[in-house]
Amino acid sequence: MKRITNIAELRLVMHRNERPIYFISPTNFNLMGIDQWVGNFKFISYINCYDGRHPNVFVPSKFPHTPCKSVEDNNNNLLQCEEVIDYIAKRGGRPVAVLRMFDEMTEEICKELGIEVWHPNAKLRQRCDNKMETVRIGNKAGVPSVPNTLCPARTYEELLCSARKAGLGADLVVQTAFGDSGHTTFFIASEDDYNLHAAEISAEDEVKIMKRINCRSATMEACTTASGTLVGPLMTEVVGKPELTPYKGGWAGNEIFAGAFSEKVRAKTRDMAFRFGNQLREEGYRGYFDLDFLIDENNEVYLGELNPRISGASSLTNQAAFAYADAPLFLFHLLELSGIEYNIDVKELNDRWAREEFIDAWSQLILKSTEDLDGIVTHAPAAGIYRMAPDGSVSYDRFDYHRQAIESEEEALFMRFTGRGDSLKKGADLGALMVRGRVMDDEFELNERARSWITGIKRLYASKPITKIQCDEAPEAVR
Repeated sequence: MKRITNIAELRLVMHRNERPIYFISPTNFNLMGIDQWVGNFKFISYINCYDGRHPNVFVPSKFPHTPCKSVEDNNNNLLQCEEVIDYIAKRGGRPVAVLRMFDEMTEEICKELGIEVWHPNAKLRQRCDNKMETVRIGNKAGVPSVPNTLCPARTYEELLCSARKAGLGADLVVQTAFGDSGHTTFFIASEDDYNLHAAEISAEDEVKIMKRINCRSATMEACTTASGTLVGPLMTEVVGKPELTPYKGGWAGNEIFAGAFSEKVRAKTRDMAFRFGNQLREEGYRGYFDLDFLIDENNEVYLGELNPRISGASSLTNQAAFAYADAPLFLFHLLELSGIEYNIDVKELNDRWAREEFIDAWSQLILKSTEDLDGIVTHAPAAGIYRMAPDGSVSYDRFDYHRQAIESEEEALFMRFTGRGDSLKKGADLGALMVRGRVMDDEFELNERARSWITGIKRLYASKPITKIQCDEAPEAVR
C-alpha cells in the first residue's frame, strides 16, 4: 500500500506485516495484546510470567536470574544472549526492536545485530525524560507545571531561599531529574525532612522545587505523528497505597472509566497533551509518550511528568474500547516509525475517542512486596484467571493470557513477575492484576474488592529467608 489514509488501511497493513517486530522488555505487560493486531510481533522477555505457555513470548532458558540495577542493562544483556540472537536470526527478515527502556549501548548492540530500533534516539529520549526539561518543554507549549523553580538545593538554607524568591512557601516538593517518582520525589516541610534526603538532593546540579498542593494524579498517553498528536483517555493513578507499594509517591496502577473526571478536566488535559505532543515534535521527538497530570482541589490542571516512552499505563490504553473500535494507540507509533507514508485525520480520531461510549471501566494493580524481608520465593501463584468467592477469598480458576478472558468483576487476570526461586525483598514487583470495573472509591482510596484481591494474591506467595541477596535493587518489571 503506497499511502495510508484511514483506519481500515492501517489495520490491514499491520495485520499483514511480514517484518519481524520484537518488544524487548522484562515482560510483555506494557504491550500485552499488541501481537493480536500486528503480524510477526513477538515478545522477548527475561521474566517468565507464563511458564512458557504464551505462544508469542520468548524467554531464554539460560538467562541469569539475578537482575541488574536497571531495565536498560537487563535489556542489553538480553540482546547479547546467544539464545536470543539465535532466535532472532532463525526467524529471518529485517528485525525491528521496540523497547520500553534503552540507552546508547542498546542502540550499538542493535546496530551490530542488524536490528532497527523504532524509537527516537536514546540521547533525545534522555533529554526529554529530564524533569527539568519537561517543565521547559511544557512552558514552550503553554502547558503549565505546578508553581516551581529550577535550581540547585545543596543545603536546606539554599532550598528555602530559592523557594521564597519564587513565592513557593516553605512546604515543598523536590524532584530530581531522573527516575521513578516514587523514588525521586521528596516532601520537604522542615530541615529534618531535607536531611533525610540530603544525599540525593544535594548531589544534583539542578532540582525541581515545587509548591506543595493537595492534588490527585492522572495520566494520559498520546502519540505525536506527522499528522498531529493523537490523545488517549485520561486515567486515574493509584499512587502510594501501602497495601501495594512501600514508596510514598510510588505508582501502583491505574483505572480507566468514563466518569473519572469532569468533562472540563478531560477537555483541558486533552488540549494540554495535544499541545505538548506537538511541541515534542518540534524538539525532534516522534511517537508514543505518556504525560502525568496533577489536578488540585479547584480542578486546576498542571503538568506533572513526561514519560517519553511506552509506560505502565500502556496496557490499559491499548486495550481500551476506542482501541477495538479503531486501532490501539501503539499502532500509530509503529506507523510513524515504519517509514510508510500516511495522512490520517487526527481531529476526527481525537474527537471520537473523547466520547464517553469509547471509554469502558477497567483497572490494573501492580503488587509489590511491602514487607521488610530478604528471602527466596518457595511458592508463587501461576499466571492466569483467578476468581473471588463471596467471602472475598481468591483462588486460581484457569490459564489465560488475554484480558478479554475476564468474564465478570469476580474474575481477574494475574501476570506474575516474581516466581519460584526468585529473590524477594521490599519493593520487588510481584505481579500485575487486571480487573473489570474500579479499584478505588470516590475518595480515591482502595475499595474493599481491591483490598480482597491484593490480600488474596499475596497469600499465595511463600518464601524462606536467606542471609545474602546478590542484587542491591529489585527489578522494575513494568513502570
